[in-house]
Formats: sequence, C-alpha cells, structure tokens
Amino acid sequence: MALALLAPLRRTARTIDARTPAHRDRAIDGLRALALLSVPTGHWLLGGFTRDADGALHNASPLTAIGGLAPASWVLQMLGIFFLVGGYASVLSFRRATGHGTSPGAWLGTRLARLGRPVLGVAAVCAALITVLSLLGVPEATLHTGATLVIQPLWFVGVYAVVTALTPYCLRAARRWGAWTAAPLLLSVAVVDFLRYGPFDAAMPSWLSLLNLLPGWLFAYQLGVCWGEKRLGRAAAWTLLAGGTALFAVLLLGFDYPASMVGVPGQARTNSHPPSLLVVALAAAQSGAAVLLRDRLARLLRRPALWAPVVMINLSAMTILCWHQTALLGLAVPASYLGGIPGLTLAPDSWGWLLARLAWLPVFAVVLVAISRATRRFEAPWSGVAGTGRTLAAVLAAGFAVFALRLA
Repeated sequence: MALALLAPLRRTARTIDARTPAHRDRAIDGLRALALLSVPTGHWLLGGFTRDADGALHNASPLTAIGGLAPASWVLQMLGIFFLVGGYASVLSFRRATGHGTSPGAWLGTRLARLGRPVLGVAAVCAALITVLSLLGVPEATLHTGATLVIQPLWFVGVYAVVTALTPYCLRAARRWGAWTAAPLLLSVAVVDFLRYGPFDAAMPSWLSLLNLLPGWLFAYQLGVCWGEKRLGRAAAWTLLAGGTALFAVLLLGFDYPASMVGVPGQARTNSHPPSLLVVALAAAQSGAAVLLRDRLARLLRRPALWAPVVMINLSAMTILCWHQTALLGLAVPASYLGGIPGLTLAPDSWGWLLARLAWLPVFAVVLVAISRATRRFEAPWSGVAGTGRTLAAVLAAGFAVFALRLA
C-alpha cells in the first residue's frame, strides 16, 4: 500500500527533474529553499501566545522562559543566506536582461512587481478578514495580535526591494573591488553598534540603530553579487566562515550581545531589528559555508526526490513568506474559544510547551499548503484584474497597514 501511494510522487519527482534545464543552478535554488523554510519554522517554533481572561490572544515568546532555546535561533536565522542567494540571482538576472536590451529600470520594475503583488494580496485579504472577524465578535486584541504577526515578515520585502534597486551599483563595485566591497558595510554596522552600546550610549539618539538597517542586510547581498560575478572564491569563503564564526563568538561571549537572533520581550537589546554586528557575523559565516558547500549540494540535488520539493518551494516563495503566519492564526484564533491548548494557546513557558509546539508544526504546514493553493495566484501577473480591483486591493492593504501598525 505504501509503495502504491509513493509511486505517483516518484513519477512527479522524475518529471520535474527531467524538465529542469541543464543550466539550472540547483545549489542556489536549494539554498533559497532552505532559507525560505527557515522563516515559517522559526516563526512557528519561536513564537507563541498567551490567552487573557477575556479569551484574547497576545504575542509571547518561549525564549523569555526557555533560555536554552536561543541557539536554535542561530540555525533558524538564515536571512543572511537569503540575501546572499538574492544577490547572486539578481546579478545573473540583471546581466541576462540587459544583454537582451532590457533597460535597468524595466528590469527593476519587473522584480519589484514580483515582490509587491503577493504583499498587496495578503494585506488586502487580511483587511477584509479583520472586518469580518470583528463583526463576528473576535476580540480586538486578538485581531491586533494577528495583524502584527502577518505584517512582521513583510518588513523583509521592503528591505529586499531596496537592495535589489541597488544591484547595478553593487555590480560595478564587485567588478572593481571584488569581495572587499562588503567590508565597509560590516565596518559601518560595527561603528553604529559601538556608538549605541559603547561608552557613549547614553548620549546617542534612539533612531541611531536604524542606520544599520541597510548595510546590515546589504552585506550578504553584496557578497552574493560578488559570488555571481565570480569574485568570491573558496579562499574568501574560508575567510568568511572562520572570521564570521570567530567574530560571532567574541561578540557573544565578550560584549554582552543577546544570545537570541530574534527579539525577546523584556530584553533591552535586540539583534535583528535592525541587524546588529552579531547578525552580520552570522551572515558572514553562513555565506562562507554556502560557497564552500555549493558543489556538494548541487550533487545532492541531482536526486529527483530531493530536487522536486526544492522546485515547489521556490515556485511558492512569496506565498510561503506572506501567508505562513496566517496558517498559524487559522488554528490559534478558533482554538482560543476552547481554552488553553498546549503548544497553541497556552503560554510558551516550558519545555513541555515546546514539545507540544513541535507536534503542531506538521499541522501548520498542511494548513499553509491548503492556503497556498488559493493564494499562489497573487504571485502571477494580475493581467485579469481591472483597475478598479487593483485600486480596491491597494486601499484595503493600506487600511490593513494602518491597523497593524496601530496608526489609527
């Protein structure tokens, strides 16, 4: 019976493998898929809820009570890999497009549209859902919690759009100076961290940390551009791996950086929003490891059974990013009316909660797949949507942003 059920999956995997162009870089797609999967896994594993006396849900983190869970965030924080692969893919796409006569502006417009359509879609749908759920009596606190979770991963899209727009300049720098072009970005983050955490921290304005937002994430993207230009070889990769690992250890053990790569409620310092030097050190180590493991990963992904899931994940990249928190909420909000459920609506304050949450992860994944079947259409061009429909989606999305950010 099991073999009979697996036979169609094997045939599908072989078909996908056979249809893959020979020039396709399987290692890059594999790294992107790995980074993509780390986003929902990290959010589902390192985020939880508390339920108040009125049954409303509020965001909570198991990292507050389970300090030993912090190293998991080192593995699950793979945005460095995502930006690295993004830089690599962007430079290849840019060269190919401009080589066929496409202007840089037209190339950028196409890339930004691919990023923007799914974001607009999820924001518009969630705005409509908030209205319906409010009418059904769902507590406003629960709606704000849900809106916060949905909008939380979307900051990445804005940052990614900005670094994508810088691709032509990153390319010129890579051609002239190679991988050294990433060094000033690291130095910039180090200077800002010194000012906001060093002996002059009391005199520094609160907005100073925002100066790390662009260089902190552009660092790995620039390395990816250099990699795509063949200006990042194995020697540089070993330097990144060893240097990034050493810097990570020194900062963590000697300079009082938080152990978690994600924010923990109650902690005065955070590593990721915006990125600290510790995040850049991790991105350097991850980037070096990715370059060194590229050939081995490419050989591994010659197996159809491993390659097929990578293709499917990459085809639904923005859908996974935009809708994975909705999958969690789709179970947690109804469950909040049933009382405290371990791993779902009970406070994430013990290892028992973590074990229960691990058991929920496959359920979240199934719900996400079901949601994706209906929402993947947002990734395709909206050629069949009239101007009125697009305007309505934009208005709903704006309303959702106002609600989620508590601007009104």
